[in-house]
Amino acid sequence: MPLLETTEEQEDAFNRLQEGRKRVETELGKAIIGQEEVVEQLLLALISGGHCLITGAPGLAKTLLIKSVAKVFRLDFQRIQFTPDLMPADITGTEILNDTPEGRKLVFSKGPIFTNLLLADEINRTPPKTQSALLEAMQEHQVTAAGTRHTLSEPFFVLATQNPVEMEGTYPLPEAQLDRFLFNVLIDYLPEADEIAVVKQTTSKEHDPIESIFSAEDIIEFQHLVRKVPVSDEVIAFAVKLVAASRPKNPEAPDFVKAWVNWG
Repeated sequence: MPLLETTEEQEDAFNRLQEGRKRVETELGKAIIGQEEVVEQLLLALISGGHCLITGAPGLAKTLLIKSVAKVFRLDFQRIQFTPDLMPADITGTEILNDTPEGRKLVFSKGPIFTNLLLADEINRTPPKTQSALLEAMQEHQVTAAGTRHTLSEPFFVLATQNPVEMEGTYPLPEAQLDRFLFNVLIDYLPEADEIAVVKQTTSKEHDPIESIFSAEDIIEFQHLVRKVPVSDEVIAFAVKLVAASRPKNPEAPDFVKAWVNWG
């Protein structure tokens, strides 16, 4: 397999990413105590251009974590609080009748989805019809309204939080939407020592302000670099075999997959 040929600019970007990673973790640590693995998964999703679903009980700093990520990467940020009465147009936008010198005409008013980082807070508290308003945006980075396509800003990420499905007032996410997420990040309760640190932080003075390390343009550059990293045929073949083993109808699937999995 040929080695990765890089230009001086690409090498500079690799170095900035490597050096900046620790700084990003340090800045996020000003607001978020513990959860190192969760932070790692979020950063991987951002650099690879994927979306994240974050699952955990209320009060585990899911929303604070996403706001902090937006601050560190200097991203335009919007939040949607998903509720049972939320409508698709509340997410994507709608056409409104506007008075102009030429007379009245319909003008598209963009919804909160037109941003770099969208926090879909408690996404499973709204019915599937409204949840589906995110599908086109997450897959194609565009929104179709009244027959017109509207391109979203780049980079575009959806970081959605959900409460455990057994909690009252939740709707399970449809398979088509779950497939749009690169990771389902599970946030659990912190160890006792970290919880004590959280109590001290939240009951004393505010934490130091988070500084921005990268920009939206940096993320786009890093995403292009990721696509240029060579992957051997053996690694690709292993990944395909691993995915195929998750399908219950595959003869090589383990017994527990055939017993408990409907769709691999």
